[in-house]
Amino acid sequence: MTRRLPSTPPNLPGFSFIRVLGAGGFADVFLYEQNMPRRLVAVKVLLAEVVNDDVRRMFQAEANLMAQLSSHPSILTVYQASVAADGRPYLVMEYCSATLGQRYRAVQLPIAEVLSIGVRIASAIETAHRQGVLHRDIKPSNILTTAYGHPVLADFGIAATLGQAEASDAVGLSIPWSAPEVLLDEVSGTVASEVWSLGATVYSLLAGRSPFEVPGGDNGTRALIARIERTKLSPTGRPDVPRSLEAVLARAMSKRPADRQAGALEFIRDLQSVEEELNLPQTPLEVAMDDWALATAVDLDERTRLGAGSSADAAASRSRRRRSSSTRAGAATADSRSRGTARGPGARRATAPPTPRRLMWGVGIAAAVFVGLVAAGLLTVARGAASIPVVADVRAEVVGENVVFSWDDPGLRPGDTYIVTVGGSDRPPQRETVATAPADAGASVCATVSVSRDGRSGPPSAERCVEAGAP
Repeated sequence: MTRRLPSTPPNLPGFSFIRVLGAGGFADVFLYEQNMPRRLVAVKVLLAEVVNDDVRRMFQAEANLMAQLSSHPSILTVYQASVAADGRPYLVMEYCSATLGQRYRAVQLPIAEVLSIGVRIASAIETAHRQGVLHRDIKPSNILTTAYGHPVLADFGIAATLGQAEASDAVGLSIPWSAPEVLLDEVSGTVASEVWSLGATVYSLLAGRSPFEVPGGDNGTRALIARIERTKLSPTGRPDVPRSLEAVLARAMSKRPADRQAGALEFIRDLQSVEEELNLPQTPLEVAMDDWALATAVDLDERTRLGAGSSADAAASRSRRRRSSSTRAGAATADSRSRGTARGPGARRATAPPTPRRLMWGVGIAAAVFVGLVAAGLLTVARGAASIPVVADVRAEVVGENVVFSWDDPGLRPGDTYIVTVGGSDRPPQRETVATAPADAGASVCATVSVSRDGRSGPPSAERCVEAGAP
């Protein structure tokens, strides 16, 4: 089957076309430069031959969904949506230069990075589920990387509303990451099938292949579906992956949906437990709380879950909350007794108005505490920056039409990455000690390399420049 050529990019007022980024079954994606404010953007444009009322409604639904969810730090940002002069609807989105779909097969990703990606993307899925939305196409190639190395989930094009997904729905399938019940047409998507896809995606990032793919074997559609439906999941094959993580992924990809984690939130907890076991910094949960939940300090895991929740999880949460409440109540009672004051609803505590001297003492103490905290924070940051290794020497040579920069590993830890800056622009984080840049004849190409650790960047290397075309 020959791949079709991309469609003609539309003429969009306020945007300048640069190049084609990709082509899909229903739409093409182009790179444009927005004139005001000036920035690079990805523009998804529907194909003229597929545009009808149903597809137009689906595209509008995707735009609305992405707009509602894109405030999440791990969901691709949508800037605007409209219809081009030639009648094709389009979506203007944040431009991400890299996708995990290309990277995880080329290099072995560190466990720390994979766990962090898993927590962040599962947080995005949990957020979507709380909005009543299923993604239905979770896979590595739909995880993009921002300029700052943050993973973001894209392509809600076949998303469905929870409770409205029917088995007869016509949806696009990414077979290697689809749950057995979806491939059997029993459902088109559920919270449980999303958990399967999350597990399959994390497995792929670790193994460098999809879960039921056989290297060098028959990986055609029928063979792959048969293995997903009937074959037991094999371990990732990486000796550095702990058994606990293999167990988390095996549970997420259980054949019976009821045996999986109850939702993305429970999957997140399991990944965070592995991080704790490996003494890695715990990736924070990125799920927004409602205003009423913040006001009443309700535990995040007790919020109403759309779809089927875990009764055991909820019961455990209620138990923790009761223990916490009784502890707070006991502490309040003891405090009340020690002070000899009533704490009932109608009780009012008599206090003397503060004197000017007391006010001055209070202000002085507060200022001293503030200065101490600032100093401690600065010391902590300084210590953290000092502990990050520095790339000592960057080498450069012209190879054909490119400049190849290389350097020695200064002592990276799991989870560390290099930030390569070429011509003043930062590139996506990488683990490789080589970076390539195009060489324009007679032009000078300069680069620096720094190490990023736990969200902080260390001092950059000395700038290395080479003139293209020079001997």
